[in-house]
Amino acid sequence: MTEQDTIRTYYERDHDRLDELFTTFQRLKRSDFARAKEAFKEFKVGLQRHIVWEEDLLFPLWKEKTGMSEGGPTFVMRAEHRQIGALLEAIHQKVAEGDPESDREEQQLLALLGAHNMKEERVLYPSIDHVTTEDERTLVYRQMQDIPEDRYRTCCGTHSH
Repeated sequence: MTEQDTIRTYYERDHDRLDELFTTFQRLKRSDFARAKEAFKEFKVGLQRHIVWEEDLLFPLWKEKTGMSEGGPTFVMRAEHRQIGALLEAIHQKVAEGDPESDREEQQLLALLGAHNMKEERVLYPSIDHVTTEDERTLVYRQMQDIPEDRYRTCCGTHSH
């Protein structure tokens, strides 16, 4: 993460990294389940971390800078994060059981994530970049590093929110 990164470029890169991990899981789950499981675990922790970054740092910053909360884009995104979390847990449950038959849940998750990420990348991230200074973004990056791992390295629905 460089000081010149915009929120948009940094968070889009993380979306792309997560997409690749999930694609790896899907590609390997019927041929090399052990490697698929590792990719899924990394995807799950990474996605949970991404959501914590947004909800703990970006969304409060957005509210502070714009005054928008209820009914604004972050209100919708929080609700979608709950849906994403439920689908993630449904897939995780099957992975934990060694069951590769999670295609339906994966398709639901991908459809939801696709629409969700597009809204973030086209609307929220550019808007946050627009209303923040480089110093404020640098502070966000520092705070991202300071979030304790137990906030997002969770298993089987034991979330702290």
